[in-house]
Amino acid sequence: MARSLVIKATAGADGAERCNQAFTVAAAAVASGVDVSLWLTGESAWYGLPGRAKDFRLPHATPLEDLLEIVLKGGRVTVCTQCAARRDIGPDDVIDGIRIAGAPTFVEEAIADGAQALVY
Repeated sequence: MARSLVIKATAGADGAERCNQAFTVAAAAVASGVDVSLWLTGESAWYGLPGRAKDFRLPHATPLEDLLEIVLKGGRVTVCTQCAARRDIGPDDVIDGIRIAGAPTFVEEAIADGAQALVY
């Protein structure tokens, strides 16, 4: 059975430690060979846009832009459809390799055989 991990980041700069934890766990899982899907929801949706992750700062934490790069190279990153719409983010606005998708896709990934889901 394949191992997969679906991680939902629900905070951005408004919950910096939770946001960073989601990205850190996602990057660590990718580095461990786990199939990872990182979902950016709420204020974390902004980090799907070019240049936004470099502005995120948290003392003693790996830069968010480095963690995002790791996940993009070895996993999937999705911005929530409704969260994107509320922020006027469209498919042409996000970083190459990031998709916009909704709850049905999240549920499909979260209940797949061998999947585990985490929400931060």
